[in-house]
Amino acid sequence: MALKVAIQMDPIGAINIDADSTFRIAEEAQLRGHSLFYYTPDRLAYREGRIVARGWPLEVRRVLGDHFTLGAETEVDLAEWDVVWLRQDPPFDMSYITTTHLLGRIHPGTLVVNDPFWVRNSPEKLLVLDFPDLTPPTLVARDLSTIRAFRARHGDIILKPLYGNGGAGVFRLDPGDRNLASLHELFSGINREPLIAQKFLPDVVKGDKRIILIDGAPVGAINRVPAEGETRSNLHVGGRPEKIGLTARDLEICARIGPTLRQKGQVFVGIDVIGDWLTEINVTSPTGIQELDRFDGTNTAETIWQVIEAKRAR
Repeated sequence: MALKVAIQMDPIGAINIDADSTFRIAEEAQLRGHSLFYYTPDRLAYREGRIVARGWPLEVRRVLGDHFTLGAETEVDLAEWDVVWLRQDPPFDMSYITTTHLLGRIHPGTLVVNDPFWVRNSPEKLLVLDFPDLTPPTLVARDLSTIRAFRARHGDIILKPLYGNGGAGVFRLDPGDRNLASLHELFSGINREPLIAQKFLPDVVKGDKRIILIDGAPVGAINRVPAEGETRSNLHVGGRPEKIGLTARDLEICARIGPTLRQKGQVFVGIDVIGDWLTEINVTSPTGIQELDRFDGTNTAETIWQVIEAKRAR
């Protein structure tokens, strides 16, 4: 069953074809006979009752420096497409949120992956609040005195933007650190959003595990080990990927959150686990499938497309 697939993503020319999950999803779609259309989020529009996007027919290939070809620029009515991928990276700002409102107007007639309503209502650092027994002590607040009290209670904390990504703006504040007020002032000057703080987990030195779930079921994991002298393990900031398996605790966490993800139409999700604790549920633009497949000899994109094709066949 050939599908018409549109991909809403950041500019394709700058991606790393050996690491980018969107590229691998597009590559597998093309292999399965699906046609591809690519556009950037700023080219999505509502016009007189229609959700349209201006972009290009797309072909991809695994050739460094020559990894895509675009057809003639054209405008399409996304209600006429089978699948739209919501794959631009955060920050999860009003621009991002607006795209979920627009794409929600064509879903589920056009299958939007992941379901834009629940992407909007389940950002990665907030969805974990539904599972407090699985997470380290967590605070979402903007008030400095509230954050100070949380640090006084837990001593060593991680402080980060509520809607950030890729490890940007993540700080560890141990009991002797005197920068909390300055960091709060810095963040307050950038936006009016709350911050999120979590009790620091010493197990992060062993790695921050990224577990991939497809339609609520775990398919594997990679371990992201921080670089020397770093607290952050994100691959964007120098974290090193390692092969790792799933523990009994990992499977327990996945069993708890999997039904919620499936119910909310979150087909492709990456969760972060440090030690025994769930720290994030990434639904906006999760990554890691290329590293996982290299370590485990799997084809995660194939599994993703099997789920999507089954949904479209119903």
